Amino acid sequence: MNGCLALLVEHTIECEVQFLVIADNPIRRPEHDTLGRAPAARSFAEQILSLDASEGIVVGVLGPWGSGKTSFINLACCYLKDKGLTVIDFNPWMFSGTEQLLNHFFSELTAKLKLRKELSEVAKLVEEYAAAFSGMTPWIDLVVSVANVLRKIFGNGETDLDTRRKRVEDALLSLPQPIIVVMDDIDRLARNEIREVFKLVRLIARFPNIIYVLAFDRLMVEKALREPGISGRDYLEKILQLVVDLPAVTPDILQRQLLQAIDEALAGIDDPGPFYADAWPDIFMEVIRPLVRNMRDVRRFATTIRGTVRSLNEQIALTDVLALEAIRLFLPDVFAQLPFAVDALTTVSDSISRSDDHLKAAIDTLINANETHSEVVKSMIRRLFPAARRHIENNVYGPEWINIWLRKRRVAHKDILRLYLERVAGEGLQAFTDAERAFSVMADRKLFETYLRSLDPQRLEDVIASLEVFEDRFSKEHVVPGTIVLLNLRPELPERPRGLFDLDPRLVVGRVVYRLLRSLNDPVAVENAVRAIWPELTSLSAKLQLIDIVGYREHVGHKLVSETAAAEFERTWRSEVRAAPVTELKHEADLLRVLLVAKRYAEPDEPAPEIPDMPELTLAILRAARTEVRSVIIGSRAIRRSPRLYWDSLVEVFGDEECLRQRVNRLKASLPEESLSDEDKELLRLVDKYLEGWRPPEFDE
Repeated sequence: MNGCLALLVEHTIECEVQFLVIADNPIRRPEHDTLGRAPAARSFAEQILSLDASEGIVVGVLGPWGSGKTSFINLACCYLKDKGLTVIDFNPWMFSGTEQLLNHFFSELTAKLKLRKELSEVAKLVEEYAAAFSGMTPWIDLVVSVANVLRKIFGNGETDLDTRRKRVEDALLSLPQPIIVVMDDIDRLARNEIREVFKLVRLIARFPNIIYVLAFDRLMVEKALREPGISGRDYLEKILQLVVDLPAVTPDILQRQLLQAIDEALAGIDDPGPFYADAWPDIFMEVIRPLVRNMRDVRRFATTIRGTVRSLNEQIALTDVLALEAIRLFLPDVFAQLPFAVDALTTVSDSISRSDDHLKAAIDTLINANETHSEVVKSMIRRLFPAARRHIENNVYGPEWINIWLRKRRVAHKDILRLYLERVAGEGLQAFTDAERAFSVMADRKLFETYLRSLDPQRLEDVIASLEVFEDRFSKEHVVPGTIVLLNLRPELPERPRGLFDLDPRLVVGRVVYRLLRSLNDPVAVENAVRAIWPELTSLSAKLQLIDIVGYREHVGHKLVSETAAAEFERTWRSEVRAAPVTELKHEADLLRVLLVAKRYAEPDEPAPEIPDMPELTLAILRAARTEVRSVIIGSRAIRRSPRLYWDSLVEVFGDEECLRQRVNRLKASLPEESLSDEDKELLRLVDKYLEGWRPPEFDE
């Protein structure tokens, strides 16, 4: 088992005992006793053996559900069996009605007696006596005395039945030891079935040398036996000669058993998920412990968490899973509201002035779902969902916490909570999971690149964006290999539809690269890193983006290196642009921007970059100038997409609009229309529209 829960659990037990604790099964032998009840069970067994059972004895073992009645009786029966006594477990669950119960009782008694050679004669007599009741007992009524019943049913045959009964009684009296008949779980039956069981007990209770041990919850049975003018308690007192009330398990023992059961339930799961020792004590004491009332709850909880933790496959913090499993098991009404409160539980406070009344209402609904345990629900919010604390107390968490919760796999993050509730990872969480693996190998350029290239290209951009989550863990070893791989991959990111506020791939990659370089926190270190990165970059576009990030260009640069170094990098880059052959230029991801920056920022002593008059290069530049404007109309959620060109930049690159027109005309003349793709045909129509004087309005309609 992981070492986390060992902080609170200081001992373990053998594997066989572990199985019994984890499963919702009562213990059967004294060596499995973890509550120290074996001595009391032995004392109980000795007590009932000391009773005069010559006219039959009915003993009650009473306690609420989950108090350990069955385990207590099993321990006592171990001692009785060791003493050579015959113990019969009579299960009333499988039969209903007095006739079935009575027939089943005699069948069980006969079968058990036949197993012992010295009791075979008694078994035969009981079997003959039971045959007299076959098919006759539906007329037996609780309010009719046994004598009247027999007289009513058998009439003149009463003497024969009395004779048979006398033979059975004499045979039972001759036994050296009494027979123990155990009737357990009576309180789990329906009300009418409970009454039938006690009707049966009244009919058979006076058989000599038989001790009946009945286990049930007193309050449940008293309620079932209650009739007008007759209290259930009075009814019980007429039947039970001896009562043993099981003491409740002390809070300290219950807590120790609960912690031990959790530890054992998770044994064998290699990695059950992140465990936060600093959060666990409060989560355990405020959320889990108050909901566990008895040992049955302990066993149910242990059984539940094992399956859930294994199925989640370490994707969610273990501390949070344990808490939510307690809510799911013991407060199902609260758990049913969780899917409707995801936003309320995970939305952080921000500086935007907006109403959060709907979020507050969802939290109130969650708390009021179970008024008895409202404080437990509030504790769940405090310990698992800090963003929602502002709705129940003066405690605010801002956007800076979102990535922390995601990285720690806490359910405070929306994607993690949805994974727990739906068992399906959303796109955001899948991207984070892949980014987590990518970050683990980022220091190794080859492994980092191999892993990223192994991903679905359509998901790669989201994975790169998710690397930002690890910003506070970026170190020197990540900077050079990470930057090289990301900048070289950027041109390969596929185009995809974007929402109104979605970033383009260049910005997505740039944000991560900027954070990598910034982590060095020293201009000289950044300069050295750039010099190591530069020769490994495979495109002018990648080198330009690197210069943009570290340099001083207005509205672009972050000034991560000295001005002298930035100027040197820019001059070197412009030289490479001028020397680049057309075969390389036409494949640049940001060709228009590369040519524009090289021309606009050239020093006076530098020659202006020449743009060869080649149709394939002209077409590549026009493609790079294509963009779109995304907008929405007030009152509509639909995004309108309007094609546009960076027209002013095109004109600047080619010198003037007339030069651009000539290049476009030569392009059209050299490339037959049928050789163009539909996208290129649409592009050239848009270019013609601009050349004819059309310009987009400053604001859309």
